[in-house]
Amino acid sequence: MPHDAAELQRVAAGRQGSDWYNPLSFLSLFIFQAILMSTLICGSMAYDTIMVFNDRFKNHILPDQLHILNVAFLVPDMRREFGGCAGNIAYTLQMLGGDARIMATVGDDFAPYDDRLQRLGIAQNHIRGVSGSFTAQAFITTDLDDNQITAFHPGAMNHSHENHVGDAKGIQLGIVAPDGREGMLQHAREFHESGIPFIFDPGQGLPMFGGAELEEFVRLAEYVTVNDYEAQMLQERTGKKLDELGKLVRAIVVTLGAKGAVVHTGGKQIEIPSVKPEAVLDPTGCGDAFRAGLLYGLASGADWALTGRLASLMGSLKIAHRGGQNHRFSRDEAADRFQQAFGMKLW
Repeated sequence: MPHDAAELQRVAAGRQGSDWYNPLSFLSLFIFQAILMSTLICGSMAYDTIMVFNDRFKNHILPDQLHILNVAFLVPDMRREFGGCAGNIAYTLQMLGGDARIMATVGDDFAPYDDRLQRLGIAQNHIRGVSGSFTAQAFITTDLDDNQITAFHPGAMNHSHENHVGDAKGIQLGIVAPDGREGMLQHAREFHESGIPFIFDPGQGLPMFGGAELEEFVRLAEYVTVNDYEAQMLQERTGKKLDELGKLVRAIVVTLGAKGAVVHTGGKQIEIPSVKPEAVLDPTGCGDAFRAGLLYGLASGADWALTGRLASLMGSLKIAHRGGQNHRFSRDEAADRFQQAFGMKLW
């Protein structure tokens, strides 16, 4: 038996009656699949245009001439990916068998993404078109040293506040992911007012908010998820340590890249190991895949040890593929990988 599985069973045996372990937890994800909570994913929908410059930026940028910078890069390799936090999260959650509902604002150029969502069977009832605008998009140029120059156009994302959580019926779980500033604040308040538990996932949107606003997000949410850099920024801006912030929510999940993750809950820390990927090709969207695993575990009533491990596996499956939505797996394939990594069955 792999060490990790043995450790789980040893700890569980010593903590009977604890909420950390439920004798049915290893089965709960799939026993409850038929009654999974409908999950509202508030966040961005975007196109990512990724270009490769077959040289190094440093060979073409003169440090002493930055004040008159005027450069152009020939990029013979280019691809366009479907992205955005809401789109990426919904993609993985749907593959897991979850009930993903996207709430987002998009532009006049959304037709290709619309077709994709229809093929995937992801509901679009709460995706609002904003006439005269573009769907949010990033233009990313990467050189041979993996340095990146990115330009981001928010477009229709700036209208995210035109959507309202109350317009989505039958929702039992939510997430506020990076989106338009006013939309993120509004959706967090609306989730809270509606009594719907949600994850606050500030991501790259965190710098848009001051300390008081970030603390408000935490107080409104049931769960918070950040990476290690965002966790440090969250503490600096709020003036509160993680253990203080942790008292305001049920759990704070901090991802640590290849080192896994830590769940801060109930005054304890649950360490979540990483899963060795088949390849390391592109970290884009790994955090979104991880969050899809969290949402699935929460929606099914699984404990944090299992939920965190499922999330970790989702990130590992994603990083082996380029783009945020090109990884594919069946439930059986996910179960096989889970058993290989942790020595236990999901179903």
